[in-house]
Amino acid sequence: MGPKWLKDAVFYEIYPQSFQDSNDDGIGDLQGIIRRLDYVSELGCNALWINPCFDSPFMDAGYDVRDYKQVAPRYGTNGDLIQLFEEAHRRGIHVLLDLVPGHTSDQHPWFKESAKADPNEYSARYVWTDEALWGMEGRPYIAGMTERSGAYMLNFFASQPALNYGWLHVTKHWMSAMDSPEALATREAIKDVMRFWLDAGCDGFRVDMADSLVKNDDERKSGTAAIWRDIRAMMDDEYPNAALVSEWSNPVLALCDAGFHMDFYLDHQCNGYNTLLRDYETEGGDHSYFRCDAGGDIKRFLQDYLPKYEQSRESGYISFITCNHDTPRPARTLSAAELKLAYAFILTMPGVPFIYYGDEIGMRYLDLRTKEGGYQRTGTRTPMQWENSVNKGFSNAPSDQLYLPVDESDDAPCVEEQLVDADSLLSETRRLVALRHAYEDLQADAPFAVVNDDEVEAPFVYRRGGMVLAVNPSSAEKRFEGDELLGKELVYQIGAARVTDGCLTMPGQSFAVLA
Repeated sequence: MGPKWLKDAVFYEIYPQSFQDSNDDGIGDLQGIIRRLDYVSELGCNALWINPCFDSPFMDAGYDVRDYKQVAPRYGTNGDLIQLFEEAHRRGIHVLLDLVPGHTSDQHPWFKESAKADPNEYSARYVWTDEALWGMEGRPYIAGMTERSGAYMLNFFASQPALNYGWLHVTKHWMSAMDSPEALATREAIKDVMRFWLDAGCDGFRVDMADSLVKNDDERKSGTAAIWRDIRAMMDDEYPNAALVSEWSNPVLALCDAGFHMDFYLDHQCNGYNTLLRDYETEGGDHSYFRCDAGGDIKRFLQDYLPKYEQSRESGYISFITCNHDTPRPARTLSAAELKLAYAFILTMPGVPFIYYGDEIGMRYLDLRTKEGGYQRTGTRTPMQWENSVNKGFSNAPSDQLYLPVDESDDAPCVEEQLVDADSLLSETRRLVALRHAYEDLQADAPFAVVNDDEVEAPFVYRRGGMVLAVNPSSAEKRFEGDELLGKELVYQIGAARVTDGCLTMPGQSFAVLA
């Protein structure tokens, strides 16, 4: 299952541009993160995932890397990042960096060399045809922009050429096999990047588009999985305490086949996770489970989740997220009361949970123009709201110089106010994280089982190890009776749940934990 520290890990995702500006240039930076590490620790999070902080032209907010071994000057220096590792470790916090292995920026030195007409060491570092007037087997490509006669494949945006890990099935003479020298050289180059930062103090990586390496891969992504197993073997041998989490959202492939320690449960339309918080893009209105009286059904979640959990639980961890930098914030449609129940569920499920910065105070999704390739994602990437002062405490720069505007609403949530309010979303989130740390049965590897999913008159009831948990997101009071409650007492609740003679009574919008 990987490093032991993952068992009790609760991650906090930081978008560095927007967390804390320490030098008043309007952009968040590494020293700003260091300044706020005590806040992260007091929240109860003992691990960080930091979105890309490497040198970049920022056509895709840093997911277009220009130099894997250099911190972007806007964030500071390599020394600042090493200091961040050290300060985090001093507080018992592990740090994952964001690894982008499938593509680079078209300004990366590797690509500039690869685009030259004369053959060189990097000519085959990217996926090229050998004729500028041919296509790319139905795949996105660019041609006519370099002195080299050939088209190069894109992995995402136009500025992100695909690195060459080979093709599972070689059908053209310009394709590389997975075991070709050039494909193996790309693999070793990424290992070298990983070693560089692991040696500097990094504790592992979140892997962007983890399933995108081998081209014309099969349905099970067997070629890409083989590469990750090879990388995992390197880590197990050289860095056994380092962790990998994949942006894949297919735990059977990512955990069982590819060897990742964790795999994100992402917000894909109509999957189980989507039905919990963001089921508002289908016909018929919003039926999100945690939206009070919206007609949500936990069975829709379970039908998707349970097979994935059962097949992968011996191999690694499914990671629930409150949100991430690509996903609309849950406060877009859910109230603070609804978010409390949603977070209670997320933080008591198996696997390793991730809290996106600002979700713990209910930061809103803002309708903004695109910034650095964010497009509709931009509204989820706004500055952290620390206090009711200039720019919400994010920066002392003039407001028109901020990376993105802050939420200027009169009722915009902020840390300062919620810290002193025992009933706030922040206070509830801190209590929930502490609860998870306090009970091994609520941590990553404790067994999960459904006790009741018939919610007509009863709440949804589930078991973690020897503990029983129940949630009632509706406005109606519900009751559950069962042998599972015998000898159990309430150890945590949201709302006024009560247990009497083996009967659990759950008022509307309540949550309960019994041990």
